[in-house]
Amino acid sequence: MPLLMQDLLADPNALGCIRQTVVNISGTTYFPTQVPSLMQKMLEQVLDKARQIKNPIEAAFFLWVNLAYLQPFEVGNKRTSRLAANITLMLYNCSPLSFLDVGREDYALAMMGVYEQRDMAMAADVFTWVYRRSIAKYGVMLEAMGVPDPVRLQYRELLNEAINAVVREGVTVEQAMDEMALAVATRAELAPLLRSELEVLGLHNCARYRLPLKQVQAWIDAGRPVG
Repeated sequence: MPLLMQDLLADPNALGCIRQTVVNISGTTYFPTQVPSLMQKMLEQVLDKARQIKNPIEAAFFLWVNLAYLQPFEVGNKRTSRLAANITLMLYNCSPLSFLDVGREDYALAMMGVYEQRDMAMAADVFTWVYRRSIAKYGVMLEAMGVPDPVRLQYRELLNEAINAVVREGVTVEQAMDEMALAVATRAELAPLLRSELEVLGLHNCARYRLPLKQVQAWIDAGRPVG
């Protein structure tokens, strides 16, 4: 929740906290619980029950519906519910869930059934339909990506550390590898990978290395110094 809604709240102190304000949901007569202590208790119960559900898809549906129904935060409750649903799927190596193909009206009607009637039927239909589509699209994506490079996977963490050292600390490629005290064989395999990654590093892919945009832009403007 804090990362999802960072810089989007009027009161930054409310980020990730149980809401202290009244929430009204437009287009529905549903009025969610407004007592912070009760919301905290109910949120803990929802999370505890989700942990006990053995089927990851069932747990995903449970979190999606119940977090949206509880509305525990000032804003971003439906977004948080969709993200939370994906956590259980990722923990069990299942295909991720995306609601991009769901029409606004269909999504709203599914939520209305939950909010006003506590009827999960339409929500279950929407969830089933969208997850089947998500599985199919994810399968196509994996096929298009091909088999990952085993060497790159092996040195993923070392690449991340070295790239951060080059961009953040301004050291050369050789200095970055010196600091990591690598074995000769490891260094020989890592060096060309590191240089190739730095050649294509840009604002579009710097998030994978947890690098801030401004720092990457400054490094690019300096001529991509790698030594």
